[in-house]
Amino acid sequence: MDHEADAFRTDLMTITRFVLNEQSKHPESRGDFSILLSNIVLGCKFVCSAVNKVILFPPNQLHSVFFYKRQVWQNSLDLQGRRMCRQGEEQKKLDVLSNEVFVKALVSSGRTSILVSEEDEEAIFVEKSKRGKYCVVFDPLDGSSNIDCGVSIGTIFGIYMIKDGHDACIEDVLQPGKEMLAAGYCMYGSSCTLVLSTGSGVNGFTLDPSLGEFILTHPDIKTPKKGKIYSVNEGNAKNWDGPTAKYVERCKYPTDGSPAKSLRYIGSMVADVHRTLLYGGIFLYPADKKSPDGKLRVLYEVFPMSFLMEQAGGQSFTGKERSLDLVPKKIHERSPIFMGSYDDVEEIKALYAAEGKGN
Repeated sequence: MDHEADAFRTDLMTITRFVLNEQSKHPESRGDFSILLSNIVLGCKFVCSAVNKVILFPPNQLHSVFFYKRQVWQNSLDLQGRRMCRQGEEQKKLDVLSNEVFVKALVSSGRTSILVSEEDEEAIFVEKSKRGKYCVVFDPLDGSSNIDCGVSIGTIFGIYMIKDGHDACIEDVLQPGKEMLAAGYCMYGSSCTLVLSTGSGVNGFTLDPSLGEFILTHPDIKTPKKGKIYSVNEGNAKNWDGPTAKYVERCKYPTDGSPAKSLRYIGSMVADVHRTLLYGGIFLYPADKKSPDGKLRVLYEVFPMSFLMEQAGGQSFTGKERSLDLVPKKIHERSPIFMGSYDDVEEIKALYAAEGKGN
């Protein structure tokens, strides 16, 4: 037997071990947060398995495949046959499945009181017998329009703690992002990667299928202070405001002698932000004439990703203020976002400041 290889396998820093190590730094902890995270991790593994099955079938077979899988999982998950999302578009079955998986996982943890999902019109209040002290906001399958072509998609989540002394209410999630306790995303692509911050840095874990465990592969992620990539949907350029148009023009035609930035845009927020987090640069989804309030949802897209970016040394800006200072008034509120390397975001902040002085 190769004892060195065996030791390597047993000494891996799994996400379970990592969370327990973090918990040990807080002697007063009762393990509630660790249990909640373990249920989120389980949900991510389940969705990863479902996403991986999709690539075995061509798009014209997806309907029957999802129907088959739903029948297989019907009894254990008590899935409902909802077909329409709250915006009125036809949902893919995998969206429905992912949402139900996370709702069931979070409720069964016994540690949550309020759940806000991108797929549900109203917040879910957990029945009192199963309530805990946490609120979770999440997008169960971000980028799902890219499922059929194999582009990376993912789950985004943020966690709040309910303040002591009162019953859970919607105000517990309508808080600024800076009040989040933790945030993360799980990306389903060429590998399954879970990126997590509990407020003291950012760490990335990759799922080892042979072990069924997430292994620490990207410790203490720090995004470069300045990057060489900009990420934006230039198809909306005709509707941009002045500062956004000027910034993108500078990216393509710099006047300071620096090389032009490279455009990289996938159209799946998890994938675009993951690349930005690792390689630096800037991700932009600005407001425009068609969407004056922006397109991305504050609670379960803007806040968790901004939390992670700041923890990695970057910035996130709405065009008016720091993204994490926003106070949402409704659970599906939207916002513009400019996030990424510190210096790159500083540049677009300066353009907005100059426009404000000119008015």
